[in-house]
Amino acid sequence: MAPVGIGWLGHATVLIELDGVRLLTDPVLSRWTGPLRRIAPPFDASALDGIDAVLLSHLHADHADPSSLRRVGAHVPVLAGPGAAPWLRRRGIEDVREIAPGESEAIGSVVVTTVPAEHEGRRRPLGGPVSPAIGFMVAGPSGSVYFAGDTDLFDEMAGLGPVDVALLPVAGYSPKLGPGHLDAHRAAQAAALIRPRVAVPIHWGSFHPITQARGRWFTEPPERFAAYARELAPEVDVRVLSPGGSLAL
Repeated sequence: MAPVGIGWLGHATVLIELDGVRLLTDPVLSRWTGPLRRIAPPFDASALDGIDAVLLSHLHADHADPSSLRRVGAHVPVLAGPGAAPWLRRRGIEDVREIAPGESEAIGSVVVTTVPAEHEGRRRPLGGPVSPAIGFMVAGPSGSVYFAGDTDLFDEMAGLGPVDVALLPVAGYSPKLGPGHLDAHRAAQAAALIRPRVAVPIHWGSFHPITQARGRWFTEPPERFAAYARELAPEVDVRVLSPGGSLAL
């Protein structure tokens, strides 16, 4: 087995395998989440076997789906930001561990450290609860992986690297991105700051709103990211995966 394995299930849901530990980020596995329809192909159910912990970046509906979390397993630890636990526990998620930016949790042979994110964390449309968005740095004897969740550029980003793999959002689920997001160009700027050995663009081509026409905004962001990265971060190896794709390092 390769020391580092990445399996992208779609949107912000990524299976990280590092030194025998299996971590799943922001699992949203349903065919629908609100008005968003899953366009990504069905995922291999074996991806949910033996998950050691879930990394939950924030409580927005396209990142925190209670039915998907229960499908992973109610007893699987969920690492989340401050304030997330009551909302999650009311929905049947039993082992929630709140960790603020800068704090760490050991999961088997790896250490998971939360890092800041520049993204509004209030669950909508009803206006609550508020749990600050966070990212995660996963480090083990064989390598390191940065999962950004949802974020814009932030001051501390340059101090995150270098890392072996950066999982960077490059788009969203509509043609327009609001504040607190990376588009393809800003994601390339993030890659230049973080200096990962490998960058994988995520958060694109997975969910489609029923009110929008599907266009180039849905499929082109990863290639635009790769082009910008060649200019801004030429030392970074960009690996573009399709939803359901994987890589091993």
